[in-house]
Amino acid sequence: MTADNGGRCGEPELSDSLKTFGVVLKALRDEAGLTQEEFAPLVDYSAHYIAKIEQGKRFPPRDLVTRSEAALGATAGRVLKAAAKSLTRKPGLASWFRQWAEIEEDAVSLYAYECRVVPGLLQPESYVRAVCGSRLPPLTDDQLEVQVAARLERQRLLKEKGNTAFGFVVEQSLIERQTGGVDTTRDLIDHVIACAQLRNVEVQIMPLRRKDHAGLDGALYLAEMAGNQWFGYFEGHDHSALVTRTEHISGLLQRYGKMRSQALGLEASIDLLEQLRGAL
Repeated sequence: MTADNGGRCGEPELSDSLKTFGVVLKALRDEAGLTQEEFAPLVDYSAHYIAKIEQGKRFPPRDLVTRSEAALGATAGRVLKAAAKSLTRKPGLASWFRQWAEIEEDAVSLYAYECRVVPGLLQPESYVRAVCGSRLPPLTDDQLEVQVAARLERQRLLKEKGNTAFGFVVEQSLIERQTGGVDTTRDLIDHVIACAQLRNVEVQIMPLRRKDHAGLDGALYLAEMAGNQWFGYFEGHDHSALVTRTEHISGLLQRYGKMRSQALGLEASIDLLEQLRGAL
């Protein structure tokens, strides 16, 4: 949510390698005599997305180099492959989170359960600043800005990936904790409710008191890829684990499914959020 699913903010990363890749891609596209609008359909991405990559503001998808080679030629493909070797990290995201961030980009469904902080994809800027500002060792002002920008940039997925189903189960205690203070909590509740209004987003609140709870082992994230391939992910204290084995994924899916049945439904969750806001 948020690393950057949840509360941990990875070490700040510079975007020089992204800018370099973008400049190289633009030069090769120009050399081929193609505009962004002409090039985009050849690699099956939008012109807007290509523009962001060329500006160094987006991490290129893993298949872009291969698709570009088919559109621009073998020599251009070799040049792009060389430029891509420097793209070992995404700006503002921890190195150990980058692999999951790439999976997020390609997922057809994403599910999250959080018991530490509200998931990163649901965090308003004021909450992001409060969470990243609590990091130890502390960040400099410049590092904090990089972290905030990276987290907010990831949130484009909710609106840009309209065919992707997003599901979030969030502990009520995370709202009542009032991280960042009362004003930040108001922003948080308003933002979560706004996200829940999107047709492809479902937010469920896990009530404070439950006789049984399938999430006692901690936060977890699940992603479904094309072809019904699933990945799991969890993290803590600047470390993470990517789960790929079918038998382990099965257990995570069972736990998440059980938590969805234990949490409040969407309408009841929004009602509770509005009650919590009114009590501030």
